[in-house]
Amino acid sequence: MINGKKVVIVLPAYNAGSTLEATYAEIPKDIVDEVILVDDASKDNTVQLARDLGIRHIVIHKKNRGYGGNQKTCYDKALSLNADIIIMLHPDYQYTPKLITAMASIIANGLYQVVFGSRILGKGAVKGGMPVYKYFANRFLTLTQNLLMNQKLSEYHTGYRAFSREVLTKINYQCNSDDFVFDNEMISQIFYAGYEIAEVTCPTRYFREASSINLPRSIKYGLGVLKVTLEHVLQKRGIVNLQKYRHYSDGGSRL
Repeated sequence: MINGKKVVIVLPAYNAGSTLEATYAEIPKDIVDEVILVDDASKDNTVQLARDLGIRHIVIHKKNRGYGGNQKTCYDKALSLNADIIIMLHPDYQYTPKLITAMASIIANGLYQVVFGSRILGKGAVKGGMPVYKYFANRFLTLTQNLLMNQKLSEYHTGYRAFSREVLTKINYQCNSDDFVFDNEMISQIFYAGYEIAEVTCPTRYFREASSINLPRSIKYGLGVLKVTLEHVLQKRGIVNLQKYRHYSDGGSRL
């Protein structure tokens, strides 16, 4: 715990057998209360390795639900364990778990309700080997999103995220996509609900075993991001009234 706040790490896993052990070893067990692994119908030894490592909370999807679908299960499970601070960490060892303490502390001390690990602050992405086309696509999409959403994030596309319980119990994340654009839908919901997002510089690693989507999926993702951004603008202006922007407290539903 930090300041009496229960810290839970969620690991959305798919074929993470070659990197899970290294990721888990660096999680700071002195402040982390629980670790949850949600396996999205992996075809390797991810589940058995998780058991061997002593991860107590393992949820197995019998059918692949996608990256967004995996996160929905992760957050539902964390909330069921009465987590106060929930941190999503990819088990592919692309992001360092050593930032967990810093990210959790920001929330535990009441500074921000949401914290992202940014690969773009500093030179982490380039030094870590991010493909050039992904770097420039990231910068273009982030610039567009900041302009249209009137925000100043350095990166909208990191997979390293920490949330307070309050945020996850307010935004209607169950209405979001089960695909990769889920992440950006969450950001839109967080800003729409009036929260600010803090960022910490995060080094990253690109290597063969680290998960990464191919060019066609990247293009689909980019178009999805632009669609989410447009929806956000239209919602803010009262032109549309989308279910995913309804807060749970305003009649939204997890079902």
